[in-house]
Amino acid sequence: MEKKDINWGELGFGYMPTDYRFVSNWKNGAWDDGALITDPNIVISECAGVLQYAQTVFEGLKAYTTEDGRIVCFRPDLNADRLEASCKRLQMPVFPKERFIEAVREVVKSNAAFVPPFGSGATLYLRPYMFGSDAVIGVKPATEYQFRILCTPVGPYFKGGVKPLTVRISDLDRAAPRGTGNIKAGLNYAMSLYNIVDAHNCGFDENIYLDPGTRTKIEETGGANIIFVTKDNKVVTPKSDSILPSITRRSLLQVAADYCGLEVEEREIELAEIGEFAECGLCGTAAVISPVGKIVDHGKEICLPAGMTEMGPVTKKLYDTLTGIQMGRIPAPEGWIVEIM
Repeated sequence: MEKKDINWGELGFGYMPTDYRFVSNWKNGAWDDGALITDPNIVISECAGVLQYAQTVFEGLKAYTTEDGRIVCFRPDLNADRLEASCKRLQMPVFPKERFIEAVREVVKSNAAFVPPFGSGATLYLRPYMFGSDAVIGVKPATEYQFRILCTPVGPYFKGGVKPLTVRISDLDRAAPRGTGNIKAGLNYAMSLYNIVDAHNCGFDENIYLDPGTRTKIEETGGANIIFVTKDNKVVTPKSDSILPSITRRSLLQVAADYCGLEVEEREIELAEIGEFAECGLCGTAAVISPVGKIVDHGKEICLPAGMTEMGPVTKKLYDTLTGIQMGRIPAPEGWIVEIM
């Protein structure tokens, strides 16, 4: 199979149309058979539920070329599970898990020429999403929905590779107490757009959000979960009902315990204690792990001992191990890797 003529090493994290995408429609209480289509455009009613009341959810996962030339996906079953939870929270029909995984296979296989080669640093990013598609003028759920999966080849989420980030403590909240912060809904990300643009304008790479109830505990950023490493090499991650349950974070904690022999802990993390940690990283599908070198709390700079030049040793070990599993260099736990071709 001949790859597309793309400069894989220069890719950023952006959208590039590919040849095929999967589409299935919910109408009269059932999903249709779905199909791969070539048209990237969507035509919906001007009064569609997604446009009027933001009834939309999405996922994100990647396909990789392994060292031995296989094309694989990483834990798509967990994306299907999380999409199900998101759909239930927003009163949307669930797309069956088995069909979700099969649709992922179809999209990757049909766009195999866009899967970056091993060693390029790039991957094929998949975006499954669902939205209310019929006209809704009263405040209520839509009655028709469309489920789609698009894909696009991408480079690193944060420019500059593993250069540690400078992040700030946010004055705004990402989620409401007992709200929708723990699902992957478009409305959650819309709430963060003003703040991330402002952070960039002020010279920061990201915002760290505090718990919306007391604003004293660390939660997550606008696009990633957070992990910390203590000075005695314990991996610690925030625990909260308003954090999106990251598949990457869940995988990293298992890697830390089972592959690296590290103690792991999920607990509430007070803002006041972040200066006691040795390392910090932002983790998610897009970035895997991006190290944090400095956290700024309203002018107070908290410089982590790992520094601003490279990943800390524990963060790097976690990154290398997880990406080694994804790329086929390290044996994976059962069920983590789904081979496409």
